[in-house]
Amino acid sequence: MKPIYSKRFKIGDTQVNAFDRLKNSQILAIMQEAAGEHSVLLDTGKESLQEKGLFWAVIRYHIEVRRLPRAGETITVETWPMPTTRTAYPRATVACDAQGNELFRGISLWVLMSFETRAMVLPAKSGVLVEGCLRGDELSLPGSLLPRMLENKESRTVRFSDLDINGHVNNCRYMEWVDDLLDRDFHRTHCPKELVICYLSEAREKQTVDITWALEKGEVLSVDATREEENMSAGHGRVFSAQIRY
Repeated sequence: MKPIYSKRFKIGDTQVNAFDRLKNSQILAIMQEAAGEHSVLLDTGKESLQEKGLFWAVIRYHIEVRRLPRAGETITVETWPMPTTRTAYPRATVACDAQGNELFRGISLWVLMSFETRAMVLPAKSGVLVEGCLRGDELSLPGSLLPRMLENKESRTVRFSDLDINGHVNNCRYMEWVDDLLDRDFHRTHCPKELVICYLSEAREKQTVDITWALEKGEVLSVDATREEENMSAGHGRVFSAQIRY
C-alpha cells in the first residue's frame, strides 16, 4: 500500500462562507475525510477498530493556509501517516489547486479511544500498527495551548445536530462555533493564515460549554472552552482551545 494517499475534492456551495471562501470547519472536514479513507486502505478504518472496541479521535491540528478555495474549484489533497509517537498517530496533509499551487497544509494528531471507558488507549497497548513515513516538508507537530484568562465569554448548549457518529461534538462543529465569535465584517477582510487547535475532552448532548475568547492585536483569535463537570467538586474541565492567526 502506498504511504501517500491522494484524493480530489470539488468544493460545494455549502462548504464556503458568505464571501465564497472555504470555511475553516471544512478544512478540518476535508482533512478528516481523506484520513478516514486512507485508514480504511491501511486496515485501520472505523469497522476494523470497532472489532477492537476502539475509535479514532483527533486531539490537535496545526494548519497553515496560503489561499482558501472557492465554490466550484477542484482541489487535490495528499495525506500520509507520520511515524507513530508514544501516545499518538500524527498525519500530514497538503492541498493544492488545479494548477498545483498549494492551498493549505496541516498536521493532525490522532489517538485511539475506548468505546467502553471513553479513555485514550496508547499505541503500544492498542494492537493497532500504522507504518509512518516522512516526506521532508511536514509542519512541526502541534503543541499544547495553555489555559488563559480571556475577556469575552459566551455559552453553547450541545444539541443533537452537534453530535457525530461517536456521540460527541465533532471537531469541525467546534470550529464553526469559533468562527461565529467574529462578525461578518471581520470575516469580509480577514482570512486565516495559521490555525492551532487542541481538543482536550469530549462534550456530549445537553452539556453546556463556556467559551472565553479575545481578539489580540487585531489579528490573533484566542479561544478556550470549558464545561462544568458532572461531579461538581471536580470544577470545570477544558474541552478545547484554539488560536487562529489572521
